[in-house]
Amino acid sequence: MTTLNSLNPTQWLLFCVVLGLCIGSLLNVVAYRLPIMMQRSWDADLAEAQGREPEEHPRFNLFLPASHCPACKNPLKLWHNIPVLSYALLRGKCGHCSSKVSVRYPMVELLCAGLFAALAWFNPPGSTALALMAFVASLLVLALIDLDTYLLPDSITLPLLWAGLLLNLFAQYVPLESAVSGAALGYLVLWLIYQLFKLVTGKEGMGYGDFKLLAAIGAWLGVTSLFSIVLFASVSGIVFGLAIQTIRGKKRTDAFPFGPCLVMGAFAWMAGFDLAKWM
Repeated sequence: MTTLNSLNPTQWLLFCVVLGLCIGSLLNVVAYRLPIMMQRSWDADLAEAQGREPEEHPRFNLFLPASHCPACKNPLKLWHNIPVLSYALLRGKCGHCSSKVSVRYPMVELLCAGLFAALAWFNPPGSTALALMAFVASLLVLALIDLDTYLLPDSITLPLLWAGLLLNLFAQYVPLESAVSGAALGYLVLWLIYQLFKLVTGKEGMGYGDFKLLAAIGAWLGVTSLFSIVLFASVSGIVFGLAIQTIRGKKRTDAFPFGPCLVMGAFAWMAGFDLAKWM
């Protein structure tokens, strides 16, 4: 930490951009592999409950097997994994078989780098800034997973909740009372909306992962952030839902992930976008 404190503003900014690119590359891996790991774990638990042998799979986690092309299965070389630069040099294609690589990979890396740069701009070098970067990276990967699978894993949301409370116990990004109230009220607000919607329509309007996500956001950003975040998420959810319907050809009654809307609301709040001041 002493080394970080010795960085001048330009060095600190560049450090955070490079860090953001690397973490963004890792988030791509987590967003793809974690849901598969969860599904295999559920399948194994179900097989055990039914008294049968679970299906055997090759070892699979966040680190194994090594990164490889999904088309030709060849392991990626070290220089194929350089964030953004490799994608540009290879023109968005696999270095072995020239199959197309999704533009999502460099976009996530650039987005993470941009978010880290914004935090570096407004926060001096130190543990609080690094903690906020971990928070932002966690929100980003949760949004990606929710977009793909409609899941918000407890393995991320619950540690994120406790980390926010611990941060504000020691570092006091917001007062501890505000963090605790934010966590409790964040969960309760969406739970009440869920129960009311279910009572009126007989359907489930959102999942419990959304409650836990907002609780985690409240633990980090405090109770005063919740009104603006929920309002922003609700408005953006309407726009997002219409966009999903158009792009994916879904019906109006089809579900869409709400987690990314909450994440965008949290990012907007951190950028100083407080809707409560406009009311």
